[in-house]
Amino acid sequence: MNSNVMNTQSNEKQPVLSRKTTQVLKLIHFTLGKLYLALPIESVYKILNRAPVHGSGMNQVGVTHSGEEDITVIDLYQRFFKESLPEAAKGGGYLVTMQNQIGEIYGIPVAEAPILIDVPLSAIRLLPESYRRSDTVNIARHVAVIPQNSGTKTIFLLDVELLLPT
Repeated sequence: MNSNVMNTQSNEKQPVLSRKTTQVLKLIHFTLGKLYLALPIESVYKILNRAPVHGSGMNQVGVTHSGEEDITVIDLYQRFFKESLPEAAKGGGYLVTMQNQIGEIYGIPVAEAPILIDVPLSAIRLLPESYRRSDTVNIARHVAVIPQNSGTKTIFLLDVELLLPT
């Protein structure tokens, strides 16, 4: 008899290896001034090299073109800090684009390349409604609190549906 067949048909129970798995959320992380911001990877459409933004310059919304697409650009730096992006950051940079529920594409200009990070779900917290109504970062509903050597790092998780001012 073939011993390989005998082994595969055996009723012996194999030991089950127990592994502790941590559920994580994949985020695209970037900085804006002194703020740490992130978007869930599912929300990100593309990351592009920054192109000229057209508009009146009177508010934080403009438009740029990428191929055949027109992208609404939201200058969060101007929105949060009430001033234009520092000159040093204007020359290059990236445009983090995302798509909302109705399919419209938005972009956020950032000075440095965004990075992909894994954040344990246990590190994500809901922001209090009173804070959201009072602070300039009212477009975030959650934060990720990440332990660091020197304390903690708080990353605001942006909500794509809240990006455009009403």
